[in-house]
Amino acid sequence: MNLPNCIVAQSGGPTVAINASLVGVIRASIGHYGTVYGSINGILGILNQHYLNLTELAASGKDTLQRLATTPAMYLGSCRYKLKDYHEDASDYEKIFAQFKALNIKAFFYIGGNDSMDTVLKLSSYADSIGSNIQIIGIPKTIDNDLMITDHTPGFGSAAKYIASTLLEIAHDTIIYPVKSVTIIEIMGRDAGWLTAASALARNSYCSAPHLIYLPESDFNTESFVEDVRDLLTVQNNVIVAVSEGIHDSNSNYISAGENSSDTFGHSQLSGAGKALELLIRASLPVKVRSVEINILQRCAVHLSSATDLKEAFLSGEKAVSLALQGVTASMVIMKRTSDAPYTIAYDYAEIKNIANEAKSVPREWINARGNNVTYEMLTYLTPLIQGEVPIAYHNGLPNYMDVSHLSSQAQISQ
Repeated sequence: MNLPNCIVAQSGGPTVAINASLVGVIRASIGHYGTVYGSINGILGILNQHYLNLTELAASGKDTLQRLATTPAMYLGSCRYKLKDYHEDASDYEKIFAQFKALNIKAFFYIGGNDSMDTVLKLSSYADSIGSNIQIIGIPKTIDNDLMITDHTPGFGSAAKYIASTLLEIAHDTIIYPVKSVTIIEIMGRDAGWLTAASALARNSYCSAPHLIYLPESDFNTESFVEDVRDLLTVQNNVIVAVSEGIHDSNSNYISAGENSSDTFGHSQLSGAGKALELLIRASLPVKVRSVEINILQRCAVHLSSATDLKEAFLSGEKAVSLALQGVTASMVIMKRTSDAPYTIAYDYAEIKNIANEAKSVPREWINARGNNVTYEMLTYLTPLIQGEVPIAYHNGLPNYMDVSHLSSQAQISQ
């Protein structure tokens, strides 16, 4: 019996958990699909007929998939390609579905964040319009944690763990000098402050840092900020501030030191909030001040990843295959929290039309009234997501990740 095939792709910004979802798809597909194809560079791989045979990859060695699951970023590469509305231009859709037919594809799995779910929505709508029976399933991934309906997103827990660990280490570094100082940590988060909120996990019985936390869900006031810092410096030498890159004033103007640009989906690409606040404090207070931009480190640090996060990423990939085999389409895998203590979740799905092109913000009630801290409810939500450590393979003193040199080649690989 000839089994149909499936294809999987990754897109958007990378995380340390997205390859674990890929492994979940591969393992769950064995015995149900003949070949699991991996599209190189997201949807562009289908348009350019650039694939990997992931079934062969899985059979290449007993530890291959384990190494893949703990390799950072995206083994299949990424893209930020925005499909046009097929009513206006169906050419891309025609090429994609022609490839699905040529490869005998029964299911397409797209691992990604908000923009990737826009692609899932558009492909699902087109499939429905032409009467295609191909199952199209989104698998959530984003360190921003801003996808709707799902309790949280794979990739976020590990980024949260890295951020909290980094803040704790910075606190140890800054406390050693008996001088007044301010350290401003800029953390990713254009529209949602989940990652910056996670910095609060660094606090413990002896560490109160970060002392101030500012999220984009609360309007930022520069005068109040300077006042907050000045007040703290009257009772302690060091002030550590965690700030989202997307903080803005009451007129929705971003607080940034440089000019901003936009990506292909029209999202602002921000930089410089930390530097802007450094310059502000330098001009306002006679103290030592520096800003630190964690940048891409927070999304690729497998050595500080959360075992809970990678497990949930893997199971989300498995769930996607299960849904496709049940005939579900035009949907995304979601997680429902059933308990905080003990922490438990259930896997389900939601229609992609209720998820794509929307963003989940931090609830305002999880931010204090002054807008410079988070509440206990936030810590209760975050704490389970960072639990557990992930063993990774080492060689010659360094992590032994999967070879990703295929991403630098434009040649079509193994159909």
